[in-house]
Formats: sequence, structure tokens, C-alpha cells
Amino acid sequence: MKKHIKTLIIVLLFYSPSLFSCTNLLVTKGASVDSATYLVYLNDGEWLYQLNQTDAKSHDINDSLIYTSMSGTKFKVHQVNYTNAIIGFQMNEYQLAIGETTFLGREELWDKNLPLKYWELMELALLRVKTAREAIEVITTLVEQYGYGSEGESFSIADPNEAWILEMIGTGGIGGAVWVARKVPDGMITAHANHARIGEFPMDDTENCIYSNNVISFAIEKGYYDPTLGIPFEFNNVYDPPSKEHIKYTESRVWSIFNRAAPSLKLSSDCNRGAVGAERYPLFIVPDQKLNLQDVFSLVRDHYEGTELDMTKGPEAGPFGNPNRVRPLSWKIDSVNYSWERAISTYNTAFSYVAQLRNYLPDEIGGIAWFGVDDTYTSCFFPIYCSVTQISLPFATGDINNYSRESAWWAFNFAANYANTRYGDIVVDIIKEQQELENLFVAQQDSIENIALSLDGNSRIEFLTRYSDAMGNIVHRRWVTLGDRLVTKYNDGYIKDNQNRIKTVGYQKEWLELIINHDADKYKIAN
Repeated sequence: MKKHIKTLIIVLLFYSPSLFSCTNLLVTKGASVDSATYLVYLNDGEWLYQLNQTDAKSHDINDSLIYTSMSGTKFKVHQVNYTNAIIGFQMNEYQLAIGETTFLGREELWDKNLPLKYWELMELALLRVKTAREAIEVITTLVEQYGYGSEGESFSIADPNEAWILEMIGTGGIGGAVWVARKVPDGMITAHANHARIGEFPMDDTENCIYSNNVISFAIEKGYYDPTLGIPFEFNNVYDPPSKEHIKYTESRVWSIFNRAAPSLKLSSDCNRGAVGAERYPLFIVPDQKLNLQDVFSLVRDHYEGTELDMTKGPEAGPFGNPNRVRPLSWKIDSVNYSWERAISTYNTAFSYVAQLRNYLPDEIGGIAWFGVDDTYTSCFFPIYCSVTQISLPFATGDINNYSRESAWWAFNFAANYANTRYGDIVVDIIKEQQELENLFVAQQDSIENIALSLDGNSRIEFLTRYSDAMGNIVHRRWVTLGDRLVTKYNDGYIKDNQNRIKTVGYQKEWLELIINHDADKYKIAN
């Protein structure tokens, strides 16, 4: 893990925080068809993530771990006598899963001289505990003891029984952190996307809400909150004060997830458009129907299709309905600020995973990290059981500076980037491949798990490891072949049919009409 943590540090040093623009979704067991808790984490940033696995280990508690702050200062952090087996910095052998989105917040509170960045806290929690509540305690205790070296952060933390949001920000150099955590009520879902979402919170309900002792007093001391005004204390407004641009960039994604999970709510886009007096989106909602695994996949595959924000429509989508926008997403002309939409699905995604957590199965079977790389819209989630002892090599290798067909990240990037040449047509072929494989994985899940249940101890773990490894290798091989097929089928502006016959398929009528309306005389043929 340390190798990959160092990679993340390097990326953070060379890319602005806005590039680390993640999206998370939490589904409680009462809101899912299979009574599973789901956690979805999209890690959006231009870096190649090598997924790894770490075995459970015993340690000498006199040993220390060394962590380096963003400014280069080294710190010692105490070791514990035993650490759990974990997958990456996302999930452990006890079905504890963690995700995050960065909200930055008040930048003056980010102390880069302190250790323990958010991804290190995620890893330490997975290594040391078994439940979501315990993870919150570990994270908050560690930052109190050693300091918090990241910007404002929203953590998703889930186990087979509970799902929590923990929101945290630093104190600007005086040590510790300011934070609040809320349990997602069973039967409900929530989402967050680079904006602190916890507003008012109950201060006398420790079963469902936990917070730092300084959460209000620190805000008063810094002048962020004045209790004499009679305005309720809201964590997000105080520590992550919104601008119209920020709300458009972040809350549009939450709005989309909520609208598709609960269309009956008829949530308006007024809030994410920055309309004065618009009602803020609720922290938790009840979905219209309980969600299954593939519903969860679908909720994080979206460019606002079918809404007034649809990124596949209009001149900006080009002649082939391409929803992808190159960065930067905002610009200024003649002193006026503009910005593209920021979709849930983005080709800047490094990796994503869906944690499926089930309390009615043994941990080694009940916990699955459905893992994918690159854009969720064109990626393919495959199952990695939380007990595996190795990761499929294509998902554990690669270098962002050197293209390689042996790397899953590059195989998916190749297909997705080639789709940009003729998006509306090519993406259909990619999604067909995606759905075929994901349907296969879901269809055979019961059979695989019944076999695993019939095995004991190491035999069960070995079986699930072999299965997860095989599925990862299948996905990689299929995407390499898919990329080759796309280059052959969509070549030089033509499209080949199933018999490899060249077909001339021009632009859509709507696009041609846009061109004519712009400058008809330029293209008109004289009679």
C-alpha cells in the first residue's frame, strides 16, 4: 500500500484539488432489495491506481509508522498489535468499506505541516477496526492525537449494518480537527460530491450523530458563526460556505442521483442552479423502490440524460452527442464567468468501486468490492471478494506515463478515449460489452457463493481468490479485444457492419440543422 500512497501524494502535489472531484453514494440495508449496505466511491483524478491487497499481520506495539506531511515533515504514529487484511484503501476482511469526496472548505484551515491525510486515515481505519462506528472513532482519535493534514473531507463509512457520513476539516495549525458524523437512517440513501452536506444536526442523539467538542465553539472563535443572530448552526454553511459555481459543480450530481432514485420527490434543479431562496436538497431520502446491485451501478452512470442539463444534447456535444468536456470546466470571457456541467460520469475517473456488504453471510463471502477503472459510464464492475489474497495483475499494474495493453487502466482508457471520435455510435458497442459481462457476474453470483459456503477456512478463501482473479482477467482481455474491434469498425469516418462492409453514416439531422442555422450560405450549393 505504501507504494500507492506515495503515488497519490505525488499526484496531489502536481494537480489542483479540483481534479480530485469524487462522488459517493450510500444505500442502507433497508433501502436495498438484498438487504445489503452499499457504498459507492468514484475517485476522479488523472492518475493510474494500482489496486493491491495487504495481509493481516501481527506487530510489535513499540514500533512506529512514519507519515510525511504535505510540507515534507515526518511524524511518528503508533502501531497496534494486529492489523486486518485489506483491499487497497477501500475495504477490509470484515466488510468495512470507506470512500470520500473532498470539499476543501475554508482553505485557511488546511495545515500542510501536519500528518495524516484523508487516504492515510482511511487505510489506518481499515487496518485497525471492524465496524463503521469504530472507524469513526479511530479516524477522529488519530487526528486529535497527531493532527490532520488534508483539506475539508466528506467520508463515507459503511459496514453490513450501518452507513455513516463523517465530515471533517482542520483547525489551521492548532491541532486536532473539527468534525461531525451522521448515521444514515435505515431505509434511506444519501450522496455527496465535493460539498459538505451535513447542515443542522441533533446534538443529543449519540446513537445517530457524533461530533467534536469544538464543532461550534471553534466556529464562533474564528468568526464563522455568530449565535446571537439566532441562525441555526449548520456545519456545511459554516465550514464550506457555498458559491453559485461551487453548488453547480457539486450539488448537480446529488440532485441527479436523488432524482433517479426517487422521481416522486420531483426535486427541482433550482438549488444546483444557484437560484435565490431555492430549497436545499435533503441529506437523506427514501428511494421510490428498493435498489438492487445493478440499480446502484446505474445511479453512478450519468450525464444528466433526459433532463434539462443533458450533456449529450446541444452544440457543445458536437455532432455525435459527446458528453465529455475537456478541463478546465470553467472560463471567463468579457468579465463574465461560465462553466460546463460536471457530470457524475467523467473520463477523468481513476477508479471506482461498489461495496456490497451483507450481514447474513460470513464476512469472506458477504463483502464484495465491485471494482472498475476509468469512466463509470464505459467501465465494467467485476467482483472482488473482501477475503482475497491477491488482485488480478492487470488491475495491479500500469504506469500513467507509458501505455501498455497489459494494464486494465490503459485498456479501458483506450476504448473510452477512442469513443470520443464518434461517441454516440461507439459508446453503444462499449455498453453492450459492459452489460453482457456485468449481467454474467450477477447471474452467477448465487452459484459462486453457494459453492463458497460449502467450503471451509482456507479452501473458501482460495476459491474466492481464484474466482475474483479470473473475473478480473476476463474483463481485461475483453476490453483489449474490444479496443481493437472499435478501431477496426470505426475507421476513417466510416462504420463497418457485421460482415465488415463499409457504410457511410453521416451526421445527425439536428447537428446539420445547427450548422445551417449558423451559416447557411457557407454550405449551400448554388442552383
